Amino acid sequence: PICVDEHEALARLGGIANLLLVHDRPIARHADDSIAWMLDGEARLLRRARGYAPAPVLLRAPVPTTLGLGAHLKSSVALAIERQVFISQHIGDLDDPVARQAYDQVLADLMRLYAVQPLVLAHDLHPDYYTTQVAQRLSQAATRPPTLIAVQHHHAHFAACLAEHHHSDPALGIIWDGTGYGLDGTIWGGEFLLGNCAHSERFAYLRPFGLPGGEAAIREPWRVALALLYELEGDELWQRGDLVPVGSLHDAQRPLLHAMLKRGLNSPRTSSAGRLFDGVAALLGLCQVASYEGEAALLLEYYADPHTTTSYPFGLDGPHLDWRPCLAALLEEQRRGVPISLISARFHNSMVAAMVRIAQQSDVVTIALSGGCFQNRLLSERACQHLRASGKQVLMQRLVPPNDGGICLGQVATVGGREVGSRK
Repeated sequence: PICVDEHEALARLGGIANLLLVHDRPIARHADDSIAWMLDGEARLLRRARGYAPAPVLLRAPVPTTLGLGAHLKSSVALAIERQVFISQHIGDLDDPVARQAYDQVLADLMRLYAVQPLVLAHDLHPDYYTTQVAQRLSQAATRPPTLIAVQHHHAHFAACLAEHHHSDPALGIIWDGTGYGLDGTIWGGEFLLGNCAHSERFAYLRPFGLPGGEAAIREPWRVALALLYELEGDELWQRGDLVPVGSLHDAQRPLLHAMLKRGLNSPRTSSAGRLFDGVAALLGLCQVASYEGEAALLLEYYADPHTTTSYPFGLDGPHLDWRPCLAALLEEQRRGVPISLISARFHNSMVAAMVRIAQQSDVVTIALSGGCFQNRLLSERACQHLRASGKQVLMQRLVPPNDGGICLGQVATVGGREVGSRK
């Protein structure tokens, strides 16, 4: 979170700032700048903070007083009173102890400001997240313990989008992001969810692949690229020194990474669309080690030729959307020297074509797009265009971000959806 006084600024920024301009008027609470972009003819928030928080978002129907404790990354919290959902400013990533302190303060401010005690605490399904720990702590400290409801991460994205549009009929959520704890305990992120605010089921998902090194693969996309190649080539991969991730390995690294991928050692499986974008960026030589969040996917989008309309094939194996034919075609074009701009554009187009293919297999008309991948303008614009051309209605978020900053609204909306369902 942003610094709010000179002591904090000196401690955190003293190493990079030559001068601090201060004032004796205290700042009561931090509030970062809000960020919005124009997409599909409307201004849409990417970060909800100054100027927007805590202005309420209205739900379709009243809910019990509920506290949505948000996500672990890009965290924010939401307090629902009747139909109004008061959403806090952007807080930040809760791996940071400073962000955790800010989170606790925002939570206390919100409860004090509206003078209510929640009947329900909605939190992420992940058992180790700080927000889950806070939910348990608040429940234990309450005179009348509130009901605890764990909401799966991608369902919360889906519910947030539906709630903003007051949509109660069945819909298909295309929820693509970097990571989220799945119902089966694996890492999800390339999800097609069929349902409504209350409940959804996994209709389809990207074919899973390993993440050698676990979280290290998020910072080092070359690891993801290697995992994708292993899914395609198997044990023959290590003879392919012509491929960037293999050729750049030291001799000592190869047997270790081979064992990790072959045996699944410290290589959790994921269906993440965000990691797939990262891996392709690394394969094309755009980003082997990320210096900031989202760098690999951002570069992949940046280099894409916006005029290219062709794409690569995708396979479908039961619920698995199989990216391997796409990757094989991409690698063949790379081998033939096709420009990166064309390959990147065709990969984006392939992902959109995959969305349309799955959407056409469902009976529902409404498609909800959410998750951090939809901060990619090229992907979002083409998804809207092609889904609508196929006869679908497309919903995208405007009042809350499609990234994890909107999760708290989805948690509250899930509680509301289940409450409405229980009254029928």
